[in-house]
Amino acid sequence: MSRLFFTAAVIAIGFSGVAQAQTLTAEERAACQADYDKYCKGTMPGGGRIIACLNKNPVSEGCKKVLAARKN
Repeated sequence: MSRLFFTAAVIAIGFSGVAQAQTLTAEERAACQADYDKYCKGTMPGGGRIIACLNKNPVSEGCKKVLAARKN
């Protein structure tokens, strides 16, 4: 079940670009997987809730970089 939620997070992050949909590489997904499992596993996907959850927790440096890159 956690894979389903993480997949939703990846989709949400991937479509967060203003004018274009961006897809995450396997490396980018892997950078946030442990943080998602630790902090956001029970977060309902949709509406940017998973990204908000990741942003308000002390995620790893790799995940911080992925999230920061997706804000641009």
